[in-house]
Amino acid sequence: METKNGFLVINKDKGCTSHDCVKQIRKLLNTKKVGHMGTLDPEVTGTLPIAIGSATRFIQYLPQGKTYIGQIKLGIRTSTDDIHGKIINQKDWPEITHELLDQYLNNFRGIIKQIPPKVSSIHINGERAYKKSFKNEYFELSPREVKIDELTLIKWNQNDGIIEIKIKCSAGTYIRSIARDLGKFLNSEGCLLQLKRISACGFQERDSVKISDIEKDKKNKANFIIPTISALDHISTLVLNNEEEINCWQTGRAVKVDINYLKKNNTFENTKPIKVIDTKNDLLGIGFLNKDESFINPKLVLNAK
Repeated sequence: METKNGFLVINKDKGCTSHDCVKQIRKLLNTKKVGHMGTLDPEVTGTLPIAIGSATRFIQYLPQGKTYIGQIKLGIRTSTDDIHGKIINQKDWPEITHELLDQYLNNFRGIIKQIPPKVSSIHINGERAYKKSFKNEYFELSPREVKIDELTLIKWNQNDGIIEIKIKCSAGTYIRSIARDLGKFLNSEGCLLQLKRISACGFQERDSVKISDIEKDKKNKANFIIPTISALDHISTLVLNNEEEINCWQTGRAVKVDINYLKKNNTFENTKPIKVIDTKNDLLGIGFLNKDESFINPKLVLNAK
């Protein structure tokens, strides 16, 4: 059976790297064209969307936000900014109310700058930071701007110094850095105790499956794949109505459009990508309107001629 193009939403277990998941899916589906969206550390569980076949070309057009539920342990600082690293320092945490702790979290809401963990995949002169860290090389990482759309204090355990949070954030946000920096704000130390990603790139944990589930049902493995077009509901839609328009599109030429027939989403802007489909609801690709909105220019064309 030919492998479908689309997305698999894997519920990743602890101890498995994102790359491990990709390797397993390549073997299971017998296809090389596989890519994941957003690395999860080995000890982090949860939602890991994986693109299959031509869907890999659409990754950049998916929503980039991610949502996590995690626990922060106060009083401990480690070499990796999570509980699995070498302990660098320990310090008592303050007596603090749930309400006051929530106010401290305002320092991490909105657009903030954070320094990534030393053990991260950031490139430093062509080498990953974590590799330099493991070799005990000295280096500094520059602060990076990230956006925290939502940060909810779920629970505060004063006795154990454990904070449970829900956080919705932009791609590239390090929850370990938030744990470390919150400890400093509280005149203590902090590290990430555990973390689970519950949504990523528009995919939800409830839609995810274990790789073991796919292995158990190999005959129906294609049924686990979400069609590419289903992942693009957030993008405005243009329908090409005849063979002349479709042929024009598939040969990479601009197609004349009537803007009144464009199915706009709530966040429509004429500079944003538009998905192009035919009358059978088959995905043809992604395009952009020209300045006067009279033509759509192909950017990504499926089945190009």
